[in-house]
Amino acid sequence: MLLPLLLTAITGSVYQIVDLAGKGDAFDWLLNLHKGHFGALNLEVIYPFLNALGLLILIFTGISMWLHLRRTSKKQPTQA
Repeated sequence: MLLPLLLTAITGSVYQIVDLAGKGDAFDWLLNLHKGHFGALNLEVIYPFLNALGLLILIFTGISMWLHLRRTSKKQPTQA
């Protein structure tokens, strides 16, 4: 899940900077990557949903791991 989320974040940020500089037309390929259009493979329709699903899974597993860590650290007696 790291690669699609990083690709989306980086391409979106770089395209915004380039667009603010007034050179957005020359970097339409970057916007296509951001939207999920990878040459012959066009995932523009499903790519945002896959990114969102992946991000939700990462959030859920992160919270689950954090709660598990808190529970196990409270159960262990402190040794002096």
